[in-house]
Amino acid sequence: MASRPPNRRLTRTLLAVLVTASVAVPVSGAARPAAVPAPAPTAAAPLRDATPAALAERYATARHDIEAAERTATAHGDHMRAAALRAMAGRARHFLSFDGRDGGRSAEVYGDLSRARRIAVLVPGSDTGFETYGRFRAGALALQRQLGREAATPTAVVAWLGYATPATVSPEAITTGRADQAAPQLREFIGELNAARPASRVVVLCHSYGSVVCARAASALAVADIVFYGSPGTGYGSAAALRTRATVWAGRGAGDWIADVPHARLQLPFATLGFGVDPVSREFGARVFPAGRGGHSDYLKPGSVSLKNLARIVTGQATAPSGPLAARTGRAAAEKGRHA
Repeated sequence: MASRPPNRRLTRTLLAVLVTASVAVPVSGAARPAAVPAPAPTAAAPLRDATPAALAERYATARHDIEAAERTATAHGDHMRAAALRAMAGRARHFLSFDGRDGGRSAEVYGDLSRARRIAVLVPGSDTGFETYGRFRAGALALQRQLGREAATPTAVVAWLGYATPATVSPEAITTGRADQAAPQLREFIGELNAARPASRVVVLCHSYGSVVCARAASALAVADIVFYGSPGTGYGSAAALRTRATVWAGRGAGDWIADVPHARLQLPFATLGFGVDPVSREFGARVFPAGRGGHSDYLKPGSVSLKNLARIVTGQATAPSGPLAARTGRAAAEKGRHA
């Protein structure tokens, strides 16, 4: 279902974002994380074996690559990147993959993947990278702890930083370009995870711009649920348009500024701006889950309503209304977000 044509106010808003981004990006370009050099990672076969021995070998290889990238960052004089990499190389950390080039890519495991029957894959949004990795890790840890309280079977969380996330204030943050590039990588990763853990229930949790990534990949993701939270839109007019067998969920905190982002798509000669229909709306048709009163960065905050409900979705325990009640819930969340 196509979204309604944007009115003049929405058009002006989207154009203002683009102009602001066009000014901001050159100013900050010198400090781009992608400019930090790193060696090529060790060539690795696709993940097909999740036995403890196979995973231990994979984790050791990734740690070696992280340490090599840390030495390169130190030699380059980028102390912030070097410090982040030293933390990532800790013996208690478990990375399925790591590539320090072009800003960095990684997939980190929390929990025992060799035994996990419920697996959550976190797909992050804008401004997530090695320099800001601490907040991504904190959310993954909080979710894994919550899953431990909710689940009767072993669980694992994978923090998938498998693409170059856009800056919040940038042209890339209001177009699908980065998501188009990331979607094949996410599909490949989920395919490997399914091959390694064929009996496990896999759910993707997609935050902010990560919603656009998951939507682009959705038709080929063999997962139980796809969850959009803090989403600016997906680039699709409805959950049905994703062409997925997964249950599609959406939630937004009452204090999330993303509610004020225009839910429209504007076709210009050089790009399409915006992501269309609001995922918590009646029109989109997702199952709407209660996300509490938190802001844009609070969905995985310990003790939050959103964290508890996300964990329940991962474990398969969640139920949510669909149809008119879900639509009312979505409108209420949007209204609270505007006036929070």
